[in-house]
Amino acid sequence: MRGRTILRLLALAITLAMAAAACTTEASDGPTRPRGAEPEDDGLAEELEQQAEKTEHRLEELEAALAAGNFGVIEPVRRDRAPGWAGERLLNPTGNDWEPAIATDPRRPFVYVLHNRYGGEPACRNNCPDPAMILHVSRDGGRTWLRERHLCVCRGVKGQFDPLLEVARDTGDLYAAWMNNFQIHVSRSSDRGRTWTTPVHVHPDVRWGDKPNMAVSPDGLDVYLQFNGPSAGDVHAAVSHDAGATWTTTRITNGDRYYFNYSGTILPDGRVLFSQISFDYQSPGGTAAHPIRIHVFASDDDGETWSELIVDELAVGSECVSRGCYEDFYDSGPVLAADQDGDLVIVYNGAAQPLGPRTVYARSSTDGGLTWSDRVRVSRKGVNAAFPAAVGEGDDDVRLWFMDQRRGRWNVRYRVSSDLGATWSRSLRISDAISGTVYKDRRGFAEVYGDYGEIAITSAGKAVAVWGEGVTYFGPGGVWFNRER
Repeated sequence: MRGRTILRLLALAITLAMAAAACTTEASDGPTRPRGAEPEDDGLAEELEQQAEKTEHRLEELEAALAAGNFGVIEPVRRDRAPGWAGERLLNPTGNDWEPAIATDPRRPFVYVLHNRYGGEPACRNNCPDPAMILHVSRDGGRTWLRERHLCVCRGVKGQFDPLLEVARDTGDLYAAWMNNFQIHVSRSSDRGRTWTTPVHVHPDVRWGDKPNMAVSPDGLDVYLQFNGPSAGDVHAAVSHDAGATWTTTRITNGDRYYFNYSGTILPDGRVLFSQISFDYQSPGGTAAHPIRIHVFASDDDGETWSELIVDELAVGSECVSRGCYEDFYDSGPVLAADQDGDLVIVYNGAAQPLGPRTVYARSSTDGGLTWSDRVRVSRKGVNAAFPAAVGEGDDDVRLWFMDQRRGRWNVRYRVSSDLGATWSRSLRISDAISGTVYKDRRGFAEVYGDYGEIAITSAGKAVAVWGEGVTYFGPGGVWFNRER
């Protein structure tokens, strides 16, 4: 095992510099928690090591599950269907799939899902990424799906991580972003995901980047990315004003706190916002001794300069004890939802006291994120809750899901607000499959598989949602989908 790991690390280091040039197209697994950056390489070697170790463990767990005959769907999937929903389903019953992104076309019934897969059918004959990016396309609002496909062959890349999808509202063009190792790439499709432009490395002047998020203007010309990178997880912004063909990169922060980006949006007046969470990994006393912060970064000059606002400060919650899990895995990041007028809701989670249960909160803003309302509690008091996803539309309409452990296992719960988050509908369990895999039963699923899932609204006004479920943090697991009827 140790020999294979060393070989993976050597190959990963050799191929990193080749990734951008080698990437071709066909018709992180989430943020890595730092253990201290090395000054001479801005922490890249350690990030690569952690990335390779996670891949190694997930492939080993997949191999063991296959040998035991308990991988994927092993019995009929039974559902206790949520009222008004079609019923939870695995997008691929035999895929070890992690951390999905979803996007919809607001004018047409197209739904897109992108995720990475560990140990699946390779994209080419040799020297192909594992995990690799897998694209799903539905032409009828998520009722049926075309045959899945690899997004990019990307020969010479060891692994692909952190998928993102956005649709340009006016054109219907589909934008994808992801990491080839720790190089963030963007590609565009103008034919509903059938063909893609050659992926562009968005930060060639920055040694490495992690945990990107993306926002795209209605006409598709302006594309914004924020990510964390060297050193110590500082925030960087990459900006393109020619539909992703060329990019400029700016470093925004320079401090001791480590940031992770979770969502971005562009308001009708052109104001660009991203939401981030930050941790203190440097100060003595351990991570739990220092608060997490919820941030909003904004630009009013097309990404030339950025302002920063701390929206809230909370404690690090209870530790994740799943196999391979880092302690603050459940301290997931904040997400932004904007309605058609540019009013905002930010949804996030955190604990009231160190290592306590997390609560999901919402705040609203009607001035472009300059000021925010008081907290509104969205999850059940005293029950650990995390991983919120949110989307806005219409006038003050917001829809979200989050995960909680009120039944002793994880479940996904859906709520709706028609007054910009001031009040919310009763929660509805939409992770409503109660059998089918070794990690599901009537109480819920064993572990969250991925640092985030997402929610979107179709052209018919229906919510569609994706998330990951698994046996442990190392898996195996899969991407689950549900939709409003």
